Amino acid sequence: MLGRGVWSSVRQGLSRRLSRNVGGWASGEGRKVDIAGIYPPVTTPFTATAEVDYGKLEENLHKLGTFPFRGFVVQGSNGEFPFLTSSERLEVVSRVRQAMPKDKLLLAGSGCESTQATVEMTVSMAQVGADAAIVVTPCYYRGRMSSAALIHHYTKVADLSPVPVVLYSVPANTGLALPVDAVVTLSQHPNIVGIKDSGGDVTRMGLMVHKTRRQDFQVLAGSAGFLLASYAVGAVGGVCALANVLGAQVCQLERLCLTGQWEDAQKLQHRLIEPNTANSVQIHPSCCM
Repeated sequence: MLGRGVWSSVRQGLSRRLSRNVGGWASGEGRKVDIAGIYPPVTTPFTATAEVDYGKLEENLHKLGTFPFRGFVVQGSNGEFPFLTSSERLEVVSRVRQAMPKDKLLLAGSGCESTQATVEMTVSMAQVGADAAIVVTPCYYRGRMSSAALIHHYTKVADLSPVPVVLYSVPANTGLALPVDAVVTLSQHPNIVGIKDSGGDVTRMGLMVHKTRRQDFQVLAGSAGFLLASYAVGAVGGVCALANVLGAQVCQLERLCLTGQWEDAQKLQHRLIEPNTANSVQIHPSCCM
């Protein structure tokens, strides 16, 4: 359980962080934060003995810091968080916070199977420097994960989180897509700011944008493979694994979409499809043995 001292320190840290107004992060009284932009989901390098290679992690961050990303996503699917202990997950976020440029946002994956564990991990992620929590759907009992159950889970997490919450739907890994009706309900929560949708169903993404249009809620694409199509239906950015290796090109595609240069954007999107397909997560073999 979380003691009073933990909550007090986290709340104080949150107040300081949100008062900084870093690059549009503090978006004005009565408004949720702005998460629009491109984010590479940072990989977790491992040594040959399956230990986290923090030196390589920091080296990668220094390289990624040269691109005009909005921020970084840490401990997502690309970060192979299921293979890490709780202390490793927190240490990775802490190291990223220290190494990344100060004007970038840090979205940290804090999802766990239980609501209580997710709340505690979210609070801990905030303590070590996360600006927002990106929370994957619990999925072990996916057959019981109705819209009502997921709304209850995310509402409780958002109620108790000291930082904004981003929903995360990745059915390829969880076997569960966060239902649109649940997203619409959750979009009304003052501490839920958006969703990363990795399902690749652009019609579904457009429907979420349409049904949450009266809320201060943003949709991020979960892949560069459908980034142009996502922008066309109202998404505001993407968490794109391809940005780890082709950061300049993914940011260029963002600029072309935002400035309405759709013909050039289409040509670039076509060129990025094959490398995006090839850029799949390679699971560290020793972690599975």
